[in-house]
Amino acid sequence: MQEFLPLDVIIDLKECQIWQQDHLVLTNVSLSVRKGEFMYLVGRVGSGKTSLIKTLNAQIPLKEGTGVVAGYNLSKIKRKEIPYLRRKLGIVFQDFQLLTDRSVYENLEFVLRATGWKNKDDIKARISEVLEKVGLGLKGYKMPHQLSGGEQQRVVIGRALLNGPDIILADEPTGNLDPETSEGIIRLLSEISKTGRAVVIATHNYTILKRFPARTIKCEGGKLIELKMDEEIELERL
Repeated sequence: MQEFLPLDVIIDLKECQIWQQDHLVLTNVSLSVRKGEFMYLVGRVGSGKTSLIKTLNAQIPLKEGTGVVAGYNLSKIKRKEIPYLRRKLGIVFQDFQLLTDRSVYENLEFVLRATGWKNKDDIKARISEVLEKVGLGLKGYKMPHQLSGGEQQRVVIGRALLNGPDIILADEPTGNLDPETSEGIIRLLSEISKTGRAVVIATHNYTILKRFPARTIKCEGGKLIELKMDEEIELERL
């Protein structure tokens, strides 16, 4: 097994143009993220945060510039390779996207079987391990509607962890949650980054940035701007 090296780069973009359909949203994007790094992507609605995340997971093709994510070259990736890239990524959405007609356990089992897991005992052990990690060890039998919003988001984070990804991409993961629950989710994601996974959080939640300071990249005026750690981030400018 490869030893974890904290300085390894897992995302590397150089002079990229980020498009949303026919609209250029970010230009000359250069960004490096290392294994185990925890960072924020901030900016107004429409500033390019989500488009950048969709480019990282090959949902939006990279047409200009060079980008390597988890060992895959985004500008040269073939369609048949995209599922393999995505197994190295864990995606956390604002709106959960859980299957409402299945239990928590069945939601996670569905993902594992869809990604090639076959052995029932291995599946059970992996789901149990992930649910413990996100603090839901006793809730596998529950249906999504029986859980609070924070618990549902923990299931989503557990789902993202199932295949041992190198990177977690979280797009407004606290957008539908109250402040106390939001803090718990960010604390969990921060702990996950300490296991060697890069965690990139797109957010406009000012309170979280103050409560859990970390490297912060701002999308503004079609550019990426790295904010200094001690720089005051004004809510109205995000």
